[in-house]
Amino acid sequence: QVQLVESGGGLVQAGGSLRLSCAVSGRTLSYYPMGWFRQAPGKEREFVAALNWNGGNTYYVDSVKGRFTISRDNAKNTVYLQMNSLKPEDTAVYYCAAGSNLQGVVDNYGIDYWGKGTLVTVSS
Repeated sequence: QVQLVESGGGLVQAGGSLRLSCAVSGRTLSYYPMGWFRQAPGKEREFVAALNWNGGNTYYVDSVKGRFTISRDNAKNTVYLQMNSLKPEDTAVYYCAAGSNLQGVVDNYGIDYWGKGTLVTVSS
């Protein structure tokens, strides 16, 4: 059974940084595109970032471009989200996801696996 487990969330002041990790277990997803989504209180889940199997192609929502960086280490079966210059509006539960098609991950229609999320709170 495939499991995606996020970690690294927490409370940080505006302007600070956090690095989220998503560890995959159960099988290797080295050839799967993977991504990060987030859901703020009272809002729908939204796409944040995604990358293809080797990290050569990356996508970001406009609101995080230049501040967030997605990466992966296939040897460790782990995907990361480095978040810098955090803002209060980045406060949300962050979810890791994997799908068989990169555009499907970006558009949130081809997700095969979801993690349970990790909470990021940015104080002003």
